[in-house]
Amino acid sequence: MSLPDVVSREEWRKARHALLAEEKAATRARDALNAARRGLPMVEIDKEYVFEGGDGKATLLDLFEGRSQLVVHHFMFAPEWENGCPNCSYFLDQVGHQAHLHARRTSFVAVSRAPYTRLLPFKARMGWTVPWYSSYDSDFNFDFDVTRDRGGELFEEPGLSCFLRDRDRVFHTYSTYDRGLDGLGPATSFLDLTVLGRQEEWEEPRGRAAAFGPLVRSGHSRYHDEYDEYED
Repeated sequence: MSLPDVVSREEWRKARHALLAEEKAATRARDALNAARRGLPMVEIDKEYVFEGGDGKATLLDLFEGRSQLVVHHFMFAPEWENGCPNCSYFLDQVGHQAHLHARRTSFVAVSRAPYTRLLPFKARMGWTVPWYSSYDSDFNFDFDVTRDRGGELFEEPGLSCFLRDRDRVFHTYSTYDRGLDGLGPATSFLDLTVLGRQEEWEEPRGRAAAFGPLVRSGHSRYHDEYDEYED
């Protein structure tokens, strides 16, 4: 078995400092990439999609639950499948408490093509509390490239899409697929994909998030049951 070399503490510290310089460069590059992502143009959604969830029929606007942003996990679950995709299940297991997203005016939901009656027992088995909707009998999966027709056979693909709400208008701002979901799970990782970002003062472009409400102060994390009312 190939393992790292065994060295002195001083040699390790020197090597660690060299790697730290690369890590800091990667962090700065990631911040620049996130800013460039927030600079993408967006597309207004003028098509009516109908979903089914715990409260019955819902529109795409309903999925926001009154918040400014929506992150949709395209969970692979075809109508004929008995269970959801294992990899998508692994991903959803890692999603943290929703209060941290809600405090930043962002909702997170899962959407699958299987009928809602098929999603329910699997959701109960997994013990998930994340809102989960069925897009059955809707073009939603096809329009966002997570269900594809290859020679008459339908294939499901994993993905994640972000949306912005401005009053009753909904805009598609970003989507990523397959390995684009690697490393996602904490609230900040989802916020970095959205057009308003983490809503902290240091982020570029300045002032955008403030138009949608109070900014989150840098380092302004709390216990999930202690956010102010306006933040949830």
